[in-house]
Amino acid sequence: MGPLAPPGEAMHILFVHQNYPAQFGHLARYLNQYHGYDCTFVNQRIAGKDGRDGAIRIVQYKANGKANEKSHQSSRVFEDTVWHTHGVYDALVAMPDLPRPDLIVGHSGFGSTLLLRELYDCPIINYFEYFYKPHGSDIDFRPDFPCRYETVLQSPFRNAMILLDLNNCDRGYSPTHWQHSKLPAEYRPKVDVLFDGVDVNVWKPDANPSRKFGDWEVPHGCKLVTYATRGMESMRGFDIFLSAAHRLSKMRSDVVFAIAGQDRVAYGSDQRHFGGKTLKQYILSLGYLDTSRFHFLGLLSPVDLARLFALSDVHCYLTVPFILSWSVFNALSCGVTLLASDTPSVREVVKHGQNGLLVPFFDEIGFAEQANAILNDPAKYKPLGQAGRQLVQQCYSYEACLPPIHRLYEQTASAGKKPRPVAPWL
Repeated sequence: MGPLAPPGEAMHILFVHQNYPAQFGHLARYLNQYHGYDCTFVNQRIAGKDGRDGAIRIVQYKANGKANEKSHQSSRVFEDTVWHTHGVYDALVAMPDLPRPDLIVGHSGFGSTLLLRELYDCPIINYFEYFYKPHGSDIDFRPDFPCRYETVLQSPFRNAMILLDLNNCDRGYSPTHWQHSKLPAEYRPKVDVLFDGVDVNVWKPDANPSRKFGDWEVPHGCKLVTYATRGMESMRGFDIFLSAAHRLSKMRSDVVFAIAGQDRVAYGSDQRHFGGKTLKQYILSLGYLDTSRFHFLGLLSPVDLARLFALSDVHCYLTVPFILSWSVFNALSCGVTLLASDTPSVREVVKHGQNGLLVPFFDEIGFAEQANAILNDPAKYKPLGQAGRQLVQQCYSYEACLPPIHRLYEQTASAGKKPRPVAPWL
């Protein structure tokens, strides 16, 4: 990607997120490299070597407390975010020589930017990923995994810090229209829809990718069906995938399955349903899968995962109505034939018969039969993968997404600072 505009006078942006690089690392690098911005990244986990990652200044903060069992179960998430909010504030107070930012950008829900009005007289942009709903949402989508009523009662409280950020920020953005639509109507006008961006030079088709992953190699002559996830859990339909894959393995002997990701719960409470076991452990304990056909590859690097997508004959993705995984965009960018669940967040990006195929979430027979049809006639479905690659290049690539985010940052920073009296104790 070449420079999109000549660098102007250096502007200092302070990014705040619990993790690094997360949603903002590539943005900080882009703004520094192509627009000459000075970027600081405040995060909890990585301090960086000598406080830097290349040109990016890294500041580490610590949350010096957290909610405990004596806290009310509905207030624990909010209490944890308060500790993070003060951790960010304390870390920056301890750095009086840090250049004063012209703009603060933070991921809402962690609450990390709320107190920074007391330190800096600059605008704040928040990134809004999800607003929780007690009904008609991820919480109650799966009647086969019923949630506790306490979970329903807790869900509005999970929005407490998000609501504070919506009120406090000057502008905001959400990555998809579906996620934006979940925000309270009165706040939507100040929140744009801007996707994070996909590096299409990493996530790309490969005519001759290596077929080896660690000590496993895709057998010659075998069809490959893939699944990728951060955590193998019910919210991402892992059990539906395995049931469909089992049916497909009975239909044909020339197919193997590769699963990338970790055996962990990122969302939800699967282990409560299985006596402390993970969903993977529970399903494998049932003994119906031919485990010689299923290969668990663990957490793969972006390069290796892109190679897996490029090798895949069918990539399966399922989710309840929830945040759409980056893996969907990455798989589409690699040109793979995508078979996904027909759920609202997916439908925004995957159009049935145009750039992928959709099957109702609970229809494991439909998933198996559709995957079998693809494997029987891959040439017929190859244009779907090509259309998926084209979609990402046009709408979701760095080239498409980063300039609008840059414009939002510049417009917000130049709209005028909001002076606040400096606290007398600083």
